[in-house]
Amino acid sequence: MAKKAKKQSGGTPATVALTAAGTPFTVHSYDHDPSSPSYGEEAAEALGVAPDRVFKTLVADVDGELVVAVVPVAGSLDLKALASAVGGKRAAMADPAAAERTTGYVRGGISPLGQRKRLRTVLDASADTHPTICVSAGRRGLEVELTPTDLATLTQAVLAPIGRA
Repeated sequence: MAKKAKKQSGGTPATVALTAAGTPFTVHSYDHDPSSPSYGEEAAEALGVAPDRVFKTLVADVDGELVVAVVPVAGSLDLKALASAVGGKRAAMADPAAAERTTGYVRGGISPLGQRKRLRTVLDASADTHPTICVSAGRRGLEVELTPTDLATLTQAVLAPIGRA
């Protein structure tokens, strides 16, 4: 009988994936306030990081396929640009339950890394203007900081201008 692999204690699927890949990263945690209107802006403020360096992970439905969009928390996602970046015609935000079920994460804590099912990913091109960016580590109140190049490599992301100020 085969033994079940033990889950790394204290880690999330995102940090486990980063560690397994040998990718350098820094974990930042903060006390999440459930009444905060914006998870991403709360993270930027709590960590003392400029909002254009903290990126939110959004799941959209592009022509019937779930796609991950990673954009700065200070702005919003341009759905038309996202559809275009993946060769689609029409995009809409995904049903939150479908996003949670597919990624394995809860809303407000969806990470582009370590998802249950790997989805096509598009990273906003503005990420390349920073030496490092922060994205969710897979739990509200937990962020990972890494280079945009490492994030793009690990998620096989396409870089495209999908964010709006």
